[in-house]
Amino acid sequence: MSVLAEGQERRTLTDWLTYLETLHPKTIDMGLERVNQVWCELDLHPDFPIIIVGGTNGKGSVCTLLESILTCAGYKVGCYTSPHLLRYNERTRIHKQALDNSLLCRAFEHIDAARKSCNTSLTYFEFGTLAAMYLFIQDQIDVAILEVGLGGRLDAVNIFEPDCSIITSVDLDHMEYLGDTREKIGFEKAAIFRQGKPAICGDAAVPDSVQQQAQKVGADFYCLARNFGFARQAMQWEFWSSRGKRHALPWPALRGVKQLQNASVCLMAIDALAGLLPVSMNAIRQGLVEAVIPGRFQVYSTQPMIILDVAHNPGAARVLAENLSATKPVGRTFAVFAMLQDKDIASVIEIVKDNIDVWLVASIRSPRAASVDDLVRIMVQSGIENHQAIQPFPDCVAAFVYACERATKNDRICVFGSFHTVGDVLQHLNTL
Repeated sequence: MSVLAEGQERRTLTDWLTYLETLHPKTIDMGLERVNQVWCELDLHPDFPIIIVGGTNGKGSVCTLLESILTCAGYKVGCYTSPHLLRYNERTRIHKQALDNSLLCRAFEHIDAARKSCNTSLTYFEFGTLAAMYLFIQDQIDVAILEVGLGGRLDAVNIFEPDCSIITSVDLDHMEYLGDTREKIGFEKAAIFRQGKPAICGDAAVPDSVQQQAQKVGADFYCLARNFGFARQAMQWEFWSSRGKRHALPWPALRGVKQLQNASVCLMAIDALAGLLPVSMNAIRQGLVEAVIPGRFQVYSTQPMIILDVAHNPGAARVLAENLSATKPVGRTFAVFAMLQDKDIASVIEIVKDNIDVWLVASIRSPRAASVDDLVRIMVQSGIENHQAIQPFPDCVAAFVYACERATKNDRICVFGSFHTVGDVLQHLNTL
């Protein structure tokens, strides 16, 4: 694919995305100065409530649940998330619909003109963040849900003023940017809190740095298991907070052991914003059962069971291991596995290995991809000694096809390790 340089005409979304990938010398460049300059030039001033969702794991699920509930309540919801699985368009949605190419191209043109006026560059993510807000304002939405890309303090999303801030969890990931302890990472994430606004934490083992930041800025802090929580029941569940209880709630359509925790975070946000965005019980119930998000313990089929999960760090791997243990099949479990080299591969393997019988190891289409040789070496170091249970493949689709050819109806295939891993297999499934 040829790369369109500065000054060349960009006609398609593919042209634009190729251009954005080469516009800034670094893929990740933490800081708000450049994006603030362009934001001021654009004069983007949303007049609708904003909910910012940060955290290590669970952000996508919380955004999707909030989007579903608020849409069922009759609001026009804009939702900006990342990364995407199949198409860039997935990142920016209005009324639960991904925006079409022409709208995104028009927004990119507008952002690029402002960027040139400032004589600065933007990263791929910064460009997309400004474009999403531009489109939300153009469409006159009622409420925006913005997912933090990385950290919080220096993330492009943090240039906007939220009416509610959420931290879903705090765990070890992106340590080269955020620090090597939960306290350091919590400090970075809690920078999305604002004075006098609800600040919600879905991690019961909340780091001190998160509570201290809430106190420092004067946010209205709510923490799971202290200020709100949930109780499982046979066919339903109950949410409680200092504001009261919500009974007989349906289980979320999203699968997995952590989804009641994620749903509770959403209901705490709904309660905290009740004066600004009233939501009925009917909308909550409907929103819980209609929320759908690909790649989060997504059960694609049942005989054999095919599970797609983007788990790519130790926290997400622990949740995946819990989910796999809770749904253990009669037969074997095949893992279609590939990761990025800058992730904690050894910890992910160690956490999940007892739930896997056959490892089908592949590489992914990314300059950051871990090689098959490196993955196999780490597996052997982790005590997976039976080389018959580890098989290399050139790519994830080849590994997945192999698994499908050998799995019986009593077996299970789990595709995990990265958004790239799941995206490649999901794209293959969509062509069948």
